[in-house]
Amino acid sequence: MQNDSSTSVPSVKLNNGVLMPMEGFGVYQIADLDECRRSVLDALETGYRAIDTAQAYGNEQAVGDALAQSGLDRDQVFLTTKVWITNYGYDKTKASVEESMKKLGTDHLDLVLLHQPFNDYYAAWHALEDLYDQGVLRAIGVSNFYADRYVDLVKFNRIVPAVNQLETHVFHQRPQERTYMDKYGTRIESWGPFAEGRQGMFTNPTLTEIGQAHGRTAAQVALRFLVQDGVIVIPKTTHRERMRENLDIWDFRLSDQEMDRLRAMDTGKSAFMNHEDPETVEDFAG
Repeated sequence: MQNDSSTSVPSVKLNNGVLMPMEGFGVYQIADLDECRRSVLDALETGYRAIDTAQAYGNEQAVGDALAQSGLDRDQVFLTTKVWITNYGYDKTKASVEESMKKLGTDHLDLVLLHQPFNDYYAAWHALEDLYDQGVLRAIGVSNFYADRYVDLVKFNRIVPAVNQLETHVFHQRPQERTYMDKYGTRIESWGPFAEGRQGMFTNPTLTEIGQAHGRTAAQVALRFLVQDGVIVIPKTTHRERMRENLDIWDFRLSDQEMDRLRAMDTGKSAFMNHEDPETVEDFAG
């Protein structure tokens, strides 16, 4: 397989020494399995070497089929999936990870995350710890764990999460979570780096102006801001030209002044949901 992209994506070292690409391809909301398979193949041909899926997305099989069709060796692709809350509990979590590996066509996973901080996430975490000890999982982490839940998990368990995947974008930059994640050695990964286009992301005057100075789009500036600030990103698109655009952020750099302007855009509010809202918990439980 030949890459479209001439720009290589750098990797970061996780807290256990495993290298993870700073940019990957996300498949959230690609529910049509044929479209998902085609999109993952396009992403791999474009040059992506990290794929992020989840049990709850319902497309692990399509991702696995695309990986098999790509012709790439398994160790050339950093593969992430997430355990859904209905699969929490020690035995259920282990069984669900085994089922995910079958669907993905692999005997190991590079990163497995607990998808939400609800239900019996302690038992689920203990299962991931044991699978990590057995070498089945190269790294383990969490998703949507706000600062309080994150610190709780860190303080009362053996293994510190390698990654915490959070809604992170220019309008919601997560300074509190990052303070504690830096303290304990967990990498932040962004889901929704474009806020799904909300709050005028793609036409924002500041992003557009900075982009014009570099010959880039507002979307590229939004991604470049995150990765330059140490955030791993997994933008999702089903359009090959957008895949190329999202990957084409590694050969320019924002100035300190531009970074400060973008940091000033933080609203401190989610564009989607608040995981500390009881109604949110009820929605997930239901």
